Amino acid sequence: MAGQVKSSGDRDLRLDFFRGLALWFIFVDHIPANQFAWATLRNYGLSDATEIFVFISGYTATLVYSRVFAERGFAFAAAKVLHRCWTLYVTYMFLFFAFTAQVAYTARVFDNPLFREEMGIASYFEDPTLALVHALILMFRPANLDVLPLYIVLLLAFPLVLPGLVSRPRLVLAGSALLYLAARSFQWNLPTYPEGGVWYFNPFAWQFLFVLGGAVQRYRQAGGGLPSSGGLLTASILYLLVSFVLALSWRIAWLGALMPTMLGEFLYPISKTDLDPLRLLHFAALAYVVLCFVGQDASWLRGWIAQPIVACGRQSLQVFCLGIILSFTGQTILVQFNDSLLAQLATTVLGIGAMVVVARILTWYQKAERQPRRNVAAAKDSGA
Repeated sequence: MAGQVKSSGDRDLRLDFFRGLALWFIFVDHIPANQFAWATLRNYGLSDATEIFVFISGYTATLVYSRVFAERGFAFAAAKVLHRCWTLYVTYMFLFFAFTAQVAYTARVFDNPLFREEMGIASYFEDPTLALVHALILMFRPANLDVLPLYIVLLLAFPLVLPGLVSRPRLVLAGSALLYLAARSFQWNLPTYPEGGVWYFNPFAWQFLFVLGGAVQRYRQAGGGLPSSGGLLTASILYLLVSFVLALSWRIAWLGALMPTMLGEFLYPISKTDLDPLRLLHFAALAYVVLCFVGQDASWLRGWIAQPIVACGRQSLQVFCLGIILSFTGQTILVQFNDSLLAQLATTVLGIGAMVVVARILTWYQKAERQPRRNVAAAKDSGA
């Protein structure tokens, strides 16, 4: 959801592809009782689409704003970041009202108050004024809207670490790791409304993955390549296989019965809220294996199969918001009308199709909007 890279010639399509894939996974995972959610990452390991999204967001934010910092200085770079935060905040509030209205209207039409409870907006109708005030300061959020507030907070703090990422990325990463460990040790988190709750994605913990993405970008910017180690690749694959079996044991009863009790006592809970180290390690292993086999110049990234996913990744903010609305629409269809496997397939395919169509329309519009500017610039250069 960071600002777009201005030049398409040096664009790493892997960022767009995996961010777009994460958006598809988030949409599918947000539809309860959808059997096609078995195709998403969360069923086969300890991390899921959220880790992909936050890491890439940190990478792209550093890529974009470090250039601004180098060309225009800290003050202008910080202003650009804060302007982006404001855009995200306004977008989030629009999404909040649209989603809340959608859930409330659906609950009323179908006389099903459970929708309000399940989507976490019941408190809004008990005391709308207080709930709205807390919504404006990101303390009150319906279900499924947690990722965007997390990104807003991380980006809001980004100017504080940007100069350090540019000049001393290792030092910033070490400080981020200390904050991550302290947040887990002392249970630091931000409160939510109603009282007693905390943020589902603890920003004090998840900031480490965001900063890690930024540090990796600076490492690559300095000419660093992917560490080449057969032992590291083997260890990563083994960890992914163990995580695969462990994740399946949560969903397959007979496999879960084979797991030793002591193992469960040692591992659990694998907290998503506080970004458990096992989740972090799983994402790192997955990213390393993927990067070992998918190069920046991989031809299939420009092929027709990858293009719909890449298009969604390039329009991540708009596609994310649309996916939130469509996921609840899909949930409503499955709950109120038809929950057959065919209906689940149709809901999934049509939802993803709508996301792709919107992404391509936005991409076309942006290209068409830039074209006159290029023509004017070319005319000036030619002396016309």
